[in-house]
Amino acid sequence: MVEKSELKQRKAASNGDSQPEKNVDYQSGKTWGRAKDVPLSTSIGCAAIIMFCPLMVLLFWSSCTYDQCDLVVPFIRLLNDPNEFVEKLFPKATKEGFLLYFGWLFFQAFLYAVVPAPIGYGQTTPAGFTLPYVVNGLRAWIITHSLFILFSDIGLGYYKASIIHDNWGALLVGANVYGYFLTAFSFIKAYLFPSHPSDRKFSTSWVYDLYMGIEFNPRIGKMFDFKLFHNGRPGIVAWTLINFSFAAAQYNQIGYVTNSMLLLNWLHLVYVIDFFWNEDWYLRTIDVAHDHFGFYLAWGDTVWLPWMYTFQSHFLVRHPIDLSWPYFAVVFAIGMGGYYIFRTVNNQKDLVRSTNGQCNIWGKPARVIRTEFVTSDGKTHKSLLLTSGYWGISRHFNYVGDLLISLAMCLTCGFGYISPYFYIIYMTILLLHRIERDHDRCMGKYGKYWEEYCRVVPAKLIPYIW
Repeated sequence: MVEKSELKQRKAASNGDSQPEKNVDYQSGKTWGRAKDVPLSTSIGCAAIIMFCPLMVLLFWSSCTYDQCDLVVPFIRLLNDPNEFVEKLFPKATKEGFLLYFGWLFFQAFLYAVVPAPIGYGQTTPAGFTLPYVVNGLRAWIITHSLFILFSDIGLGYYKASIIHDNWGALLVGANVYGYFLTAFSFIKAYLFPSHPSDRKFSTSWVYDLYMGIEFNPRIGKMFDFKLFHNGRPGIVAWTLINFSFAAAQYNQIGYVTNSMLLLNWLHLVYVIDFFWNEDWYLRTIDVAHDHFGFYLAWGDTVWLPWMYTFQSHFLVRHPIDLSWPYFAVVFAIGMGGYYIFRTVNNQKDLVRSTNGQCNIWGKPARVIRTEFVTSDGKTHKSLLLTSGYWGISRHFNYVGDLLISLAMCLTCGFGYISPYFYIIYMTILLLHRIERDHDRCMGKYGKYWEEYCRVVPAKLIPYIW
């Protein structure tokens, strides 16, 4: 989906939000976005996720800390000695862990607030706002990693480069404390002092509202955006830093870093650098442009992403694997092939967006469906739906690249255990669910134009199959 108003977005909002606040308390009636009428089954599902996902993170942490990342052993322990199971399921809080985590968090907030950078603009919201964002993630990433290495035992020697690995359990406690606080704070803020009241959306279920969020773009002041900060900084900046620390831990244990760990670090590095290099593009993806901010993003960005997305590095510390070079080459090719697909697919949409469809895709003039949609302030906007190139053979071919990269990350761990492959299983479920969510949202936003697009491009993910 391509917004025609890209140039207007970049000219707008120079002094804050691009439109004045309307006399609307919240989104009601038939507006696009997340669900309003929520069945009981959905509320139960949200409650289950809120309760059981934190336990899943604890289980994975415990399995690696005590059982060589074997997910079966903890359940055997549960049957034989429930007390020992509970004791080993929960990491212990430490003063050092809390200082490290919250020091890290405030340092990232400081960088987000003060590092100069271009201003990017997101898509028009359901209430008609086009919001500015500080796009300084790449600079923050470089500063963070440079300082971490400089002051570690690789440089000046103030701490071990393995410090994150060495305090992994205590950091998990700190992250959970903050994740639950952020969820509660965002929920209360949406009622008492929302950033953009007219973009709030309440459902028939407070549990669903807690999980999916009420506010669309909660902020502190004009520019400190909760969604972009928490996903990009405690989440994605940490991703490569965690992997690096675990690679240092592996070096401390066996005297060298295995090629499997190096390959995993490389694949994650490519994905993370791409994210920050194209951070302006990320403003128009589902996380920022469509999701509200609740437990799903608040706890997910602070706990789920840094702990579950980096699980393979924890596994490779427990199981240092030297891959054969032919196998290494195959995994490398799968990962980089997936990245090529992911990036070129998204580049096609960005090209069409920036040229208003006046460009060539695969050597031919781009084919688009020109659409209109209405925001709740009563204004009509124009948009484009790309139907050529990759976007002409599948509505979400970029997800094929995503899944190939994810598979390669898991393949670095060999085939001895199932636990490292949780990531590709999870990503498959996540992206399939996103496809359905995106379909519902686009149907609500574009209506007949989306129906036409689905007729022109019937494949949701895999061309000519599904």
